[in-house]
Amino acid sequence: MSSGKRLCVFCGSSLPPEPAYRAAAARLGEEIGRAGVELVYGGGQIGLMGIVADAALAAGAPVIGVIPTALHGREISHPGLSKLVVVPDMQERKRQMFALSDAVAVLPGGLGTLDEAFEAITLRQLGFFDKPIVLVDTLGYWQPLLALVDRVIASGFAKPDATQLYAAVARAEDVILACFGKDLRP
Repeated sequence: MSSGKRLCVFCGSSLPPEPAYRAAAARLGEEIGRAGVELVYGGGQIGLMGIVADAALAAGAPVIGVIPTALHGREISHPGLSKLVVVPDMQERKRQMFALSDAVAVLPGGLGTLDEAFEAITLRQLGFFDKPIVLVDTLGYWQPLLALVDRVIASGFAKPDATQLYAAVARAEDVILACFGKDLRP
């Protein structure tokens, strides 16, 4: 049963050696399916992206992938998605993912994931995006970023309420509640 909600998940296209990151991606995908939420993500079959998509699909969630033409052409697109949207570039990918979603969750990832997280937070700060943003802080992954935001505030470059633009949860199991304010599982 679908809740009618869509969750955008940003995460790494790499497969890190630390099992906890892979487990968090799988748990988030499972929780998305259990809650009847639709997954919107980067469309790849590799790395944490592939894990979250595979787990969501296995749990019965519809999955929309949004991938730039250049990456689609390299044959890294996930072949089993409910829908694949091919866009011209990374900027359009983010625009589409934001537009298609009711909330954003960010798992650990690399430089692209940092870009996506900061863009979501910045858009929310500027009033262009009014949807929940949740960082999944597996093994304290986001602690340096949270400390950097505190430094930005302490240095006078952002207001103290900047920390209210996003939430951080330690467990992937807490994302649905943090994003939608209630447990959506039937």
